[in-house]
Amino acid sequence: MGVGNIIGDALAYPFNNIKALVLYVVLAIIAGIIGGATLLSSAASFSSQGFAGFAFSGLSIVGIIVFILVLFLIEGYGLDIIKYGIERRADGPGIDIARQISNAVKLIIVSIVYYVIPAIIIFILGLFLRDWIMTIISIILVIVFALANFMAKCRLAKTDNLGDALAIGEAIGDISRVGLGKIIATVLVIFIILIVVAFIIALIANMNNIIGGILLGIFAVYFVFFYNRAIGLLYSEA
Repeated sequence: MGVGNIIGDALAYPFNNIKALVLYVVLAIIAGIIGGATLLSSAASFSSQGFAGFAFSGLSIVGIIVFILVLFLIEGYGLDIIKYGIERRADGPGIDIARQISNAVKLIIVSIVYYVIPAIIIFILGLFLRDWIMTIISIILVIVFALANFMAKCRLAKTDNLGDALAIGEAIGDISRVGLGKIIATVLVIFIILIVVAFIIALIANMNNIIGGILLGIFAVYFVFFYNRAIGLLYSEA
């Protein structure tokens, strides 16, 4: 598939799975409300004493747990969307809470590995190298591992195997199999779409905070569907 076809399919995909889109938009809005309430409860717990302070602290903890849970569900569902994109399926994944929370935990592990390793390498090299050489090497390492992490996410979606995702050499090899130019072009188009829509929402939010906030929540979930679909389609040719 060409970049244009990938982006076109990904833009339409959320509307082909409207039930899941609406459900996760509602969850995102609830998470946003809970997040706001949690901040208020946290602030109140510091200024309250006795039972009231204890109650506000408890509400804050519950709010944080629910907020993280919803984020995990959305992120985990996104991994399943990648899988469906790799398989070029037009339908949407089923909602499986346990699976999607597990997906999110695996994604966190993968991201930690792919960002800690270059950080360690850069630190060690920094003990021996200086100035522009170290800067160039650091930039190259960060880019390579960021793209490898991109591929690792797809490998995890495809196989459901954390070991496959953490096979760094294979993940780096996938970059050339998919095509570095194609990856960069797709990411750039996605980034431009994100910036344009975010700018429009920011303008609306300046006129009406409530409408702007609602649109931001809707677009955030839409973007999860769109972005992960595009990634899946891109990797389908690896």
